[in-house]
Amino acid sequence: MEKTVQIENAKKFIEYLETKSTAMSDSLYRNPVLQYTCPERLAHEKEQLFGGYPLHLAFSCEIPEPGDFRTDDFSGVPILLVRGADGKANAFLNVCRHRGAPVAEGCGKGQRGFICPYHAWVYGTDGALNYIPGEDGFEALDKATHGLRRLPVQEKYGMIWAKTAPGEDFEIDDTLQGVEHDLAAYGFEGFHHFETGVLRPKMNWKLVIDTFLESYHIKVLHHKSIASLIESNVATFEAFGINQRGIYVRKNFDELRAKPESDWNILPYTTMVYVLFPNTVLVVQQEQIETWRVYPDGDDPNAAKMHISLYTPERPTTESATRHWRNNMDLLMKVVDEEDFTLGEKMQFGFRSPAQEHLTFGRNEPALAHFHGSLDRMLAVAAE
Repeated sequence: MEKTVQIENAKKFIEYLETKSTAMSDSLYRNPVLQYTCPERLAHEKEQLFGGYPLHLAFSCEIPEPGDFRTDDFSGVPILLVRGADGKANAFLNVCRHRGAPVAEGCGKGQRGFICPYHAWVYGTDGALNYIPGEDGFEALDKATHGLRRLPVQEKYGMIWAKTAPGEDFEIDDTLQGVEHDLAAYGFEGFHHFETGVLRPKMNWKLVIDTFLESYHIKVLHHKSIASLIESNVATFEAFGINQRGIYVRKNFDELRAKPESDWNILPYTTMVYVLFPNTVLVVQQEQIETWRVYPDGDDPNAAKMHISLYTPERPTTESATRHWRNNMDLLMKVVDEEDFTLGEKMQFGFRSPAQEHLTFGRNEPALAHFHGSLDRMLAVAAE
């Protein structure tokens, strides 16, 4: 985050803490419960949002060298990310052009090519079909047109985005709509991937993202965990088109106030929560980076799945450093899974009752209103 933006937000926190206030929207926002339970709504979201927008799939550090690869099926489409011999990130549909088997599983390093496990067709890291066993049986086949199906992909700011269907290339800044200035300032290119975990709560994918979008609940729901670290119901908010940034202030903020304004660095005293449209929650707090990439789980509006990745500023090389990051990873997974999602699953169950027709987002919850308003607007645009 740029220095001027840090100072601007620090001044807001000084005001909010002194006046016991927070960022406010102009009015209440009523979000229909059906948006969390309706199969037709989910089908529309999957087609227009997950099928139409670039999705954040990885940090650059996850495939740092030529031949490094990882697969990703969470979007409902089998994707293979691989760094080519030219150093560029490639994205392909992870589907052999012969009989449709996946050509790669999991992740790996230094791969020179991919061999289909069914009949051993061989593909290069550039997606080209290089070899067909028993080639005389396929003499009429043009290998040049039967490489892995390429997906539009872009690598920028130490992050990788791709679309889930072949088509024209994209410029990710058109989707980021201004938040790229924050991303560029963090220097994600220098971070290291520590670990990725998977959670599958029985919640709508949007309800999962909702849990990150206000600090109003921290004092109550997290009284045994992070409430001792983060102020409840004190946050700044800024929209970047369809994206957003919320900043939550930590209880050590007085340490910053004691410093000259020219020395202000708010990162040790805050937690930054971004939503990168449509489905990635990016958390920047103190020394670590987290991404929560949230997807629907099949066609069930009451189920979600997500990758939770932790990135560190330095590669842990000692037992104590590894233990430190292990504890951090365990804490973030534990708090969300055992506190947020345990309650969220009960909320999702309650949505299927006739208790209410809508949820009410308070004026002190502007990020929730912006997130759902953006989804509704983009779905309406797609329907035109």
